[in-house]
Amino acid sequence: MADVTTKAIVISAIKYSDTSIIVKLYTKEVGLVSYLLKGILKSKKGKLKTAYFQPLTQLNIVASHQKNRNLQILKEAQVIHVYNSLHTTIVKQSIVMFVSEILSSAIQEEENNSLLYDYLERSFIWFDSHEHISSFHLLFLLNLTKFLGFYPDTSNSNLNGFHLEEGLFTENMNEKEIIKADELIQFKKLLGINFDSVENINFTKIQRQKLLQTLIRYFELHLGGFRKPKSLAVLETVFSR
Repeated sequence: MADVTTKAIVISAIKYSDTSIIVKLYTKEVGLVSYLLKGILKSKKGKLKTAYFQPLTQLNIVASHQKNRNLQILKEAQVIHVYNSLHTTIVKQSIVMFVSEILSSAIQEEENNSLLYDYLERSFIWFDSHEHISSFHLLFLLNLTKFLGFYPDTSNSNLNGFHLEEGLFTENMNEKEIIKADELIQFKKLLGINFDSVENINFTKIQRQKLLQTLIRYFELHLGGFRKPKSLAVLETVFSR
């Protein structure tokens, strides 16, 4: 058994019993880890508070890890970045729910990946501090593929189609999983940009919806076991108003 001190981002928290929860954290030092927090729902005096474990919260933690144990022990946690708006506005709450579901399904490796951790940390701080965020989740998904190993090959981006399964541009329009025409134009707007640039891109409601469906399909084709988020319907409802 070894003590681990690391930064961590909350991916999910589910009720385990009347008094306990299981939290899944993506940590900078040891990757994806699940913790059983016994008695946290009834205890008001402990070091751990349920408020610390809202999705995407950034923490410093001290934990006790034992090999071959599915649920590790969390000793201490402190919030290291207090969000101003992430959990308080309807639109941002909907995106947070969606992103946490994506991460829960997409991050399947338990090994650490400090570049991925840094990307998540920066992304959520940017998201919290900006107001024009209607396309944040689209760029977040696309740029997440850099760290998961299937970012689009842009070397022939002048071609008229993009093959979702192959992850590259093509002129062969007869195969399945090809996007083209306006759908391709909207997809290309996201390539090679950062969050500050995404504020300047305008998508119609229908374009945004189609683009999100395309990105979800892209994940499904490249990640075995990836599940379409249940919160997708909520997100589409929020952005259809």
